Amino acid sequence: MPKTLLSTLLRTIVLASLAASALSAQTTSSSSPLRVGIAGLVHGHVRGFLQQIQPRTDIQIVGVAEADSKLTEFYESKFSLPHNIFFATVDEMIEKTKPQAVLIYTNTFDHRSVVEACARHGVPVMMEKPLAVSLEDARAMQAAAQRGKIQVLVNYETTWYRSNRAAYDLVHENSIGEIRKVVVHDGHSGPKEINVEPWFLAWLTDPKLNGGGALFDFGCYGVDLMTWLMDNRRPDTVTAVTQRIKLDIYAHVDDEATIVLTYPKAQAILQASWNWPFSRKDMEVYGQTGYAITVERDALRVRLAKQAEERRDAKPLDPRESDSVNYLRAVVLDGMPPKGLSSLETNMVVTEILDAARQSAATGKTIHLADK
Repeated sequence: MPKTLLSTLLRTIVLASLAASALSAQTTSSSSPLRVGIAGLVHGHVRGFLQQIQPRTDIQIVGVAEADSKLTEFYESKFSLPHNIFFATVDEMIEKTKPQAVLIYTNTFDHRSVVEACARHGVPVMMEKPLAVSLEDARAMQAAAQRGKIQVLVNYETTWYRSNRAAYDLVHENSIGEIRKVVVHDGHSGPKEINVEPWFLAWLTDPKLNGGGALFDFGCYGVDLMTWLMDNRRPDTVTAVTQRIKLDIYAHVDDEATIVLTYPKAQAILQASWNWPFSRKDMEVYGQTGYAITVERDALRVRLAKQAEERRDAKPLDPRESDSVNYLRAVVLDGMPPKGLSSLETNMVVTEILDAARQSAATGKTIHLADK
């Protein structure tokens, strides 16, 4: 065999071997369980998360930080969790278990202290919505994330709705024209009425720990969606009206809220309620030439120019963005850059809007973000 041909053949074999090794390493990384710690157990969504991951092998809980011994005993028993994974503080949990990411299920006020602790250890986080109770806390978390070089993600149930992604695509494909109005509905009959756990109800109805009532609990969904649809553009104005309709139940926080956002050529009406007879999370997007109205998680009603309305099934999501676990794995293990609904960039704008909405409701005035 000629020397040049042999050299070429050997080089090809070596390159193929290296490529196979790289692919094998990537596959191993992606298929290995993501080791996570949990910070806090007072957020009721932790129960759903623990139920969701029971049959999954791609995520492993290595530690839980919770100071309330009654809560740890409850969850240890209910989900047959090992006793030795529970710790009193986030720092101790991280030091002892070395998680690759931390999931935050504290009250919203405590998000800041947990993010700052995780940043000190260089551990990325994903928290339940919203990001923070105030813009001041959000900025502190952003600064901590930059110092610690960690990713900070926010989990909203509506992020994983195929219908919302389909509506977004119709806007950004220019199928319905430039946005003119968006109406978002998020609510249910109230946390007490749907029988949330007593420890969950206690902080949901505390204005310091929750940031507000329905305004923050449900208003954040619509603010997040509108900010995403508008490619993170800050609105010009924020106006909010809140009420306390069920004073005998919710004496200290609002149970009814409406947020109005204005942009140079668009308006959003974001409705948040603890007074509705049924649970509801949907969105109406009206463009210059058509509209898209989401129908629960997986469908939408669409009307385009010179066409009748039709109902469509939304296409499946990218597997990496189909649920919170897959998304967290993609960001932490595969290095996917965060963007959109869960990203810190988007949620900094969301927090600024929620902060302004609370100020507007308290003062009865429209808040001009250009002045802030």
